[in-house]
Amino acid sequence: MFGLGDLNLTYLVSITAVSLYVSTAAVALSAAIGLPISLLVGFRDFTGKSAVTSLISTGMGFPSVVVGLVVLLTLSRSGPLGAFELLFTPEAMILSQTILALPVLVSVSLSAVQSVPQDLRDAAFAAGGTSTDVALLVVREARYGIVTALLAAYGRAISEVGSVLIVGGNIVFSDSTSFTRTLTTAITVEARKGNIETGIALGAILLALVLGVNALGARFRDRTPGRNGRGR
Repeated sequence: MFGLGDLNLTYLVSITAVSLYVSTAAVALSAAIGLPISLLVGFRDFTGKSAVTSLISTGMGFPSVVVGLVVLLTLSRSGPLGAFELLFTPEAMILSQTILALPVLVSVSLSAVQSVPQDLRDAAFAAGGTSTDVALLVVREARYGIVTALLAAYGRAISEVGSVLIVGGNIVFSDSTSFTRTLTTAITVEARKGNIETGIALGAILLALVLGVNALGARFRDRTPGRNGRGR
């Protein structure tokens, strides 16, 4: 139905929009949860800190199909969140992508926070800075790593296939608009149907989106004043 020669524009735009919406929302949610965790773990010394750090790093390797299965069981009618009826919706996909992106974001941003010299923090405290002032200073110094963490999390989210197939259902309406089909799941469908050229075309669009997001991230880093006072 969607061969390269008759690729439906409505279909193409809708699956791209779903991909961008789900991935962007998942990364935003991951950032809202993960960046405070990175600062907390990076600033505080507590019993079991090394175990927590190891657990975060381990989470980067979560199998996506296992995450999808866990979310499926959680959102199913007999699951603890079944009453919300989120299964086979974009919100279910956002949840699964958040779980997958969160460890990536936390791990990379934590490394960036921990790379800020302790002497700089001590000097800020000695100058009369509050904990909030020092935290903002650390974020400023670690901003390159934090942006990298956001980009890595976005790449993990937008390229996801297994979990979104399980919890999203890969649904397309009769008018060719997508409800839960993304670029990655569309590529899987087209490849199974033997529409390899269409799959390649969709893959090129996906790659262009990833490159575009990374270019925006690089532009943000380049336009931010550097540590040595270099401006834009």
